[in-house]
Amino acid sequence: MSGTSTENDGQGMIVNPKPTADNQDWDGDDADRADRLRFEEEQAMIREQSEARAAKAAAEAKKSAEAEKAADAKKEAS
Repeated sequence: MSGTSTENDGQGMIVNPKPTADNQDWDGDDADRADRLRFEEEQAMIREQSEARAAKAAAEAKKSAEAEKAADAKKEAS
């Protein structure tokens, strides 16, 4: 290390700049945007999978209820 370096000069540290008054729409660098995009896509997949599972469970419950109703009707008819 050189003698001019200080502990607080930011070398080797991750610096996330904060938006200033003239840069309020700053949304990070390419990696930040890629991370957000990947997270949004993962959330969409999770949502789709949970909706599909809920629809499947509802269809199975309906089918089961209809089968039970038909069995009851058959039992009453005999």
